[in-house]
Amino acid sequence: MDNPAEVLVVDDDPMVAEVVTAYLTRAGLRVRRAADGPSAVASAEAHLPDLVVLDLMLPGLDGFEVYRRIRELGPVPVIMLTARGTEGDRVRGLELGADDYVTKPFSPRELVLRARSVLRRAYPPPAETPEAPPAPATRTIGDLTLDVAGRRAVKADEPLALTSREFDLLAFFADRPGQVFTRTELLQHVWGWEFGDESTVTVHVRRLREKVEDDPHRPRLIVTVWGVGYRFDPPTEEGT
Repeated sequence: MDNPAEVLVVDDDPMVAEVVTAYLTRAGLRVRRAADGPSAVASAEAHLPDLVVLDLMLPGLDGFEVYRRIRELGPVPVIMLTARGTEGDRVRGLELGADDYVTKPFSPRELVLRARSVLRRAYPPPAETPEAPPAPATRTIGDLTLDVAGRRAVKADEPLALTSREFDLLAFFADRPGQVFTRTELLQHVWGWEFGDESTVTVHVRRLREKVEDDPHRPRLIVTVWGVGYRFDPPTEEGT
């Protein structure tokens, strides 16, 4: 991304919005603000931002509905803010495909770090031309084809609607077949978090299984290693 990323901050609390705006601006990001659901959607329709920091408790339209409408405009990453602190809201946001969430009260510095992490993964810098032959840009795993450069995945000739984080998780697994990773390790390697709620990983693995497994209730590709974490088991040539 050549120009500074633009962030749409959506919060009806003027003090929170002002503090978040100040910290993001200080971090070198451009910031727009909206104080309610309808104006947030209208702002995104006028010009889609690079990232949305979205409060769930909004007048006019709640944050979940705002999220749905903005994501219909394009695959913009979203960090949800919630003062409710309930696991149900966090899980619902992650199931909708939110890239991250932060619970109020929060540290503005932590929010900046989360925003940078989401932006890095959503808009990776172009790779320099290597002197050695590059790794294959397309990987075939059974009936699953993964186009890393184009960030596209296809299963049995049908495109998969993966969120940015779901694609990152699938690509990470595909690069490391047969290796077991704990939820903490996946948070560190895929999300770039040194700490966080491990239910984030659980929700994303479940959503990913629903899209890549023939039977999500009996997964054979992303396998649970009980008491440890997850392992990626690509099918053998015989399909067993």
